[in-house]
Amino acid sequence: MKLRNLSIPAACLVIAIASAPVRAHHGTLVSYDLQKQWTAPATVTEFRYINPHVQLFFDVKDKDGKVTHYNGEMLPNPAQLIANGWSRKRSASVLQAGTPVTVTAAPAKAGGSVVLVTKVVNDKGEEILGAGLPITGTPAPGPAR
Repeated sequence: MKLRNLSIPAACLVIAIASAPVRAHHGTLVSYDLQKQWTAPATVTEFRYINPHVQLFFDVKDKDGKVTHYNGEMLPNPAQLIANGWSRKRSASVLQAGTPVTVTAAPAKAGGSVVLVTKVVNDKGEEILGAGLPITGTPAPGPAR
C-alpha cells in the first residue's frame, strides 16, 4: 500500500523533470513566414535589449505616405550579442529612436505588424545585428522599397 501511494508522486516528479527542457525554449522560427520576407527603409522608434530576444520597433512608410508601426523580434539574444561585441550600450546607441535604417523582416504567420527582423542595415550600408538567416522570398507589396 505504501509503495502504491508513492508511485503517483514519483511519476509526477519524473514527468515534471523530463518536461523542463521542453518548456525552456519557444519556437520563434515557426511563428514567421521566412518565404515572405520584405526589405524596406525604416525609422527606429525603440530598441529593447531584453531576454529572450532583443526587440526593434520601427516605422515604415508605404508609397502613399501611410506609416505602419512594426514590432520586430530578433533572433540574437543578449548573450550572443555580447559575444559578438554588441553590448547593451553599443546596441542602444546605434539603434536609438529616430535612426534611419533598412530592415529585412519576415511577417508573422498570424498576420498583423509583428515581424521577425532578419537584417538591419544602417544608412552607410553596414549590416548591424543581422540574424544570419538566408534572405528568401520577394519584397512585400505593402512597405516602400
